[in-house]
Amino acid sequence: MAKTHMRTVDGHSFEVLTANTVVIGTGSAGFCAATRLVEFGQDDVVIVTDKTNAGTSRNAGSDKQTYYKLTLAGSEPDSVREMANTLFSGGAMDGDNALAEAALSARAFLHLCDIGVPFPRNAYGEFVGYKTDHDPRQRATSVGPYTSRSMVEALERKASEQGIPVISECRVLDLITVGGEVAGVLLLRRDRDWDDVNPPLLLVRCTNVVYATGGPAMLYANSVFPHGQWGASGAGYRAGAVGKNVTEWQFGLASRRPRWNVSGSYMQVVPRFISTEADGSDPKEFLLDAIGDPGRLASLVFLKGYQWPFDIRKAQDGSSVIDLLVYRETQLRGRRVYLDFMHNIADKPFALERLEPEARDYLERAGAVQNSPIERLMHMNRPAYDFYLDKGPKVDLATEMLEVDVCAQHNNGGFAVDSWWRSNLEGFFPVGEAAGSHGVYRPGGSALNSGQVGATRAAEYIAKRRSQMPLDDAAAFDAAAAARI
Repeated sequence: MAKTHMRTVDGHSFEVLTANTVVIGTGSAGFCAATRLVEFGQDDVVIVTDKTNAGTSRNAGSDKQTYYKLTLAGSEPDSVREMANTLFSGGAMDGDNALAEAALSARAFLHLCDIGVPFPRNAYGEFVGYKTDHDPRQRATSVGPYTSRSMVEALERKASEQGIPVISECRVLDLITVGGEVAGVLLLRRDRDWDDVNPPLLLVRCTNVVYATGGPAMLYANSVFPHGQWGASGAGYRAGAVGKNVTEWQFGLASRRPRWNVSGSYMQVVPRFISTEADGSDPKEFLLDAIGDPGRLASLVFLKGYQWPFDIRKAQDGSSVIDLLVYRETQLRGRRVYLDFMHNIADKPFALERLEPEARDYLERAGAVQNSPIERLMHMNRPAYDFYLDKGPKVDLATEMLEVDVCAQHNNGGFAVDSWWRSNLEGFFPVGEAAGSHGVYRPGGSALNSGQVGATRAAEYIAKRRSQMPLDDAAAFDAAAAARI
């Protein structure tokens, strides 16, 4: 088990923790890696984190946050290879990662079910699904707005039952490497006062680092990442880990205060888009200037519900033209954009016959034919309305407009990993959003599956191949640590 002692390096004394594996991050990928390691027989594990209750897994979501996995219901055929082809065809995703994510998707998903995540089933036990963006099947499932929170809470309970130690208030400063391999991590103890002689540092000596720190969330001013999600990619790059597709970001419409994706029902009930000057003056329905047909505009807004991420292929005459028009209004013209759920487009009575068949048929089947967007939202998804009443700052969509913009939502790149989620830096295993295993046009919810699969694969590899104790050469470790202090 992990052991702690005091050590002096370069004239400074501080705590040193020794363990086989340190998992950095307490999101769903981090807790999965730690609990899987113990299940696979490697119990010399410790978790360190900046804040246990912070991060994207616990605090981000959407109207119906999706988990993507192999089809486990119905009569439609599916296979591991077909799912792998779907992931691979999104572009910028390696085939071995795609195959691993497809092959382990059912195993990772059922593991979550077994530890208490209440994914929906029918009377016969089939895990029913629905179609999500970039998905040719009905592989998607959800437990509501906070699917990833439900996952991380179940995994956290599992880690607690297993007795895995969690050290909070630790911020990554640098990785310690010796001879091209990970030898440890240098952390700042944020719960300690600074002392020049004995600075509040924690050195971890370890054989393996599972890096579940999320993406570089604070790169963009307009971001839907929760406050408290920072990312720690810099330490990995400084240590020599190679990046992949780092510039590939996913963007979408989101509210700014509070930060939340306005996908799914928020768009399918067809709200009106209004822009104003910065001071709130000169309100106008700006989308009609570019798309003069209210029926066509309403249909494009509806499609944003499940074509939510910006997609260059839909930018000319598809739903992503709305993202471009919002971006032009806010970033190029300096105006503010709001969703108005109180009034229909062009402030006219709602008429199904004006909509294109895909939108018309969906809303008719759902019984969402009420006259105002807020009435349709209440009918289709009351929790989506309640969410903004429960979050700060409170917004009542029945009486107030909601400010939105095009926001960064997920980094589809990260550290390059192989099919065992190993980086080029021996002993360094990036998982979750920190790993660059996501394709450009990834299906909605595939990131949640990728985090669970990558964490499981990394844990299997460590338990079988890298269960040895950390570097014995104290002088080499001390020299490497001193260079980082």
